[in-house]
Amino acid sequence: MSKTNPKATKRKKIYKTRRKNYLFRRYILLAILGLTLLGTGLYLRDKVAFYYAMYFEKFVHKNLKNSEEETARINKIVTEYNDKIFGFDISHYQHKRDIKWDSLTIANGSIPLEFVIMRASMGNRKKDKHFDDFWELAKENNLTRGAYHFYRADEDPILQANNFLESVNLESGDLRPVLDIERIPRRKSKEKLIEDLKVWCKIIEEKYGEKPIIYTYYHYYKDYLRGEFDDYPLWLANYNDVLVPSEEDSWKMWQFTEKGIVKGINVKVDLNIYNGNSWSFSELKLD
Repeated sequence: MSKTNPKATKRKKIYKTRRKNYLFRRYILLAILGLTLLGTGLYLRDKVAFYYAMYFEKFVHKNLKNSEEETARINKIVTEYNDKIFGFDISHYQHKRDIKWDSLTIANGSIPLEFVIMRASMGNRKKDKHFDDFWELAKENNLTRGAYHFYRADEDPILQANNFLESVNLESGDLRPVLDIERIPRRKSKEKLIEDLKVWCKIIEEKYGEKPIIYTYYHYYKDYLRGEFDDYPLWLANYNDVLVPSEEDSWKMWQFTEKGIVKGINVKVDLNIYNGNSWSFSELKLD
């Protein structure tokens, strides 16, 4: 009857343990590598698609159309304000590949778009995924740039202000910061909402030395904000068949449609009018 060699058995156990640990570490490493490659691919997917479209695909303008009523309304407003400054605003809802930045015009090419306002941040921590690319492309194509924060009414005003400041670095010549408030709070009173909005504005004003622009809808401003922010530049949205967004308020900009058709953009966008001349428009810019 053969005897078992204790040393050989011990060496065999050590070998099996080492091999098991080696295979385990190898599988962990492969899993980490796989997750890293997957994450990198997802992160770069939009950028690769955008630059491929920009350099290798010919931009073909889509034949976008509005209803007869909306077309007539837009044409009436554009005709009334044809000597003013026009611009547009965008967020991640617009795809980067849908914009040909070097030639953006409306009214059959007769009116250039001179400014663009982009969403930079939302709420306490969210950032717009297209902002950085849009921000640089606007500068490269000599458009006056602006950045806005989408305010979430039930979240913290200090965290939201810091989120905006961390998301964008405004430069001389850029438009003042913009506060976009259009949601009704579910857990706060009207008085608390106003208090919080003023906290956000104070933090931003201390950073840039200028009062931020307030963006909202006409009825929201009338019901919630009128009388509280009268010394702030006002940007109103009103899509009704009118020739001014408000008869009662002093407004600087008017978002007059969310269905704007622009030569050079393959989706409908928000269009805006600045209510003044080039000299007064410079007052909305940072020094």
